[in-house]
Amino acid sequence: MFRSLARQHTLKQVASRLAVRNIGTVVEDSVGPKCYGGTYTVTLIPGDGIGQETAAAVKSVFSAAKVPVEFEQFDLSGFTPENDKLMQEALASLRRNKVGLKGILYTPIRLGHSSFNVAMRKELDIYASVAHCKNVPGVPARHNNVDFVIIRENTEGEYSGLEHQSFPGVVESLKIITRPKTERIARYAFDYALRHGRKRVTIVHKANIMKLADGLFLNTCRAVAKEYPTIQHNDMIVDNTAMQLVSKPQQFDVMVMPNLYGSIVSNIGAGLIGGPGIVPGANYGREFAIFEPGSRHVAKDIQGRNTANPSSLILSSVMMLRHLQLNQHADLIENAVSKTLSVDGIRTPDLGGSQSTTDFTKAVIRNL
Repeated sequence: MFRSLARQHTLKQVASRLAVRNIGTVVEDSVGPKCYGGTYTVTLIPGDGIGQETAAAVKSVFSAAKVPVEFEQFDLSGFTPENDKLMQEALASLRRNKVGLKGILYTPIRLGHSSFNVAMRKELDIYASVAHCKNVPGVPARHNNVDFVIIRENTEGEYSGLEHQSFPGVVESLKIITRPKTERIARYAFDYALRHGRKRVTIVHKANIMKLADGLFLNTCRAVAKEYPTIQHNDMIVDNTAMQLVSKPQQFDVMVMPNLYGSIVSNIGAGLIGGPGIVPGANYGREFAIFEPGSRHVAKDIQGRNTANPSSLILSSVMMLRHLQLNQHADLIENAVSKTLSVDGIRTPDLGGSQSTTDFTKAVIRNL
């Protein structure tokens, strides 16, 4: 008992130091979600476009698999930016539940409306975006043996939202890179590689041109790499990274990069393995975690047609279940999705098939 108390005291001291340094990782100082009577409450934000359809698929699968999760649903929309009250209610729910499942919210290209997606990550300091790009058996792809993880800093970079017009026709947009937040995302990436048996971390940058901002990112990541002697590391300029991804993606294992590069690279990764419909993703902070498709598309053009592929949100919910340590349910659902795609050959139009969202969801439920 005394040993346990001493260990808890030591961990609290470590967490306190990390909090001061602002570079804590999820593993070291996260606060877990609350569970009452064996059931977790999770905030659900279906999102815009196909969000309602894919969220309905997740709820149907969870019900059939008897997953001990209850959803608090908030139908927040980027098409109604004036609804700040609902945004605040959703944030309060996330703070209370610690875990959320989310579709993608629309961000209009107009002044005066910031992205709800970005605002949510900044408000809750959900700093690490994780997208896993891996070939799915039964899904045609441009390359085989693709299996890499994109770790993207979520809270600064070009997404800082600091723009102004200094003179008519002249706009200045500020890119923010800080050492504490770069240390934090670099340490997260190397921790991830260590925990998941990965061999190498590639640091993606543009330090040859942005010598101060990306230079700071690159040099900070290199310094953190020295703390992980068992993990190989290299660095690559972002434009070369794009070419290498489409020519030889098998060379990549774990990739860490600033915000904008992560957005671009995750879309390239989705294109390599079959499209955004099969890429799951997660966003982690010190206290909160939000799970959403790894390639962030609203897909408004197919909204309401019952043709959306719900795999990315279902597989994101599998990542959420592992986060909640509901591994048996996670395995059950993941295997059912895999069998639906690879054995049954049930595919929605984005994967070259003709089955509907409803057909796909029913097939997954049959395979549970």
